[in-house]
Amino acid sequence: MRYELMLPHQIRSAIAGNWPVVLPLGVLEYHGEHMAVGMDTLAVVKTLELFEKEADLVILPPFYYGAASYAVAPPEGSGSVQVGGNALAPFAEELFYSLLRIGFRNVHAIIHHQTENFAAGMPTDLAFKTAGRQAIFRFLEKQRGEGWWGSEAMADYYAGQGANFFNWVQVHPLMPATMNGKYPFDHAGIGETSLMLALCPEAVDAARFADNTGWYTASAPDASAEMGQEGVAMILHHLRAILST
Repeated sequence: MRYELMLPHQIRSAIAGNWPVVLPLGVLEYHGEHMAVGMDTLAVVKTLELFEKEADLVILPPFYYGAASYAVAPPEGSGSVQVGGNALAPFAEELFYSLLRIGFRNVHAIIHHQTENFAAGMPTDLAFKTAGRQAIFRFLEKQRGEGWWGSEAMADYYAGQGANFFNWVQVHPLMPATMNGKYPFDHAGIGETSLMLALCPEAVDAARFADNTGWYTASAPDASAEMGQEGVAMILHHLRAILST
């Protein structure tokens, strides 16, 4: 369900059912002359729309204003929008804290931008990861008071018997490491262009392939919706694993 369309009784039902609450997280970034600047975020939104058909899910309004960087192209005339990680973190903390206050305990942000080395992290996902931890600590101290972790109620923490509060807010890549070598990871090349042809074909204009000059777009003309569907199937398998109730 789209969060902005939910009524209060539906929100309460989602809380009671511990539904996953998912933030499509991304950027607006130059993806060559042939593809829309919202590609990274659109890939998350469109796959979540498919996953929504098979599972109970709350989809938050997408956040497009991450740290795109100007590493690919300067912004003038290309469309990249850059908001630095230091500015993102306070916003993300307030967002996650508010969701915890509402009652959600199964919150996820999913990102596709710059996730080829997700374990090390990049500005957008690092800002939201840190913000999630900050929001959880802040919420628990408000709810339980200082010293909550040191209380006797947490004696089974290391035994893994109690609830893992730090799973309340998580950040994931759209394409997990298990897809490495099975589907092309690139920027505006055959992999991403194929994903858009499968998920959002209006975001690709094949007539503009010839206008590209960047090395990273050289493989884009070889893209196909069929290849994109293979990637979508792998992504949906990943979403089933991480978005559990």
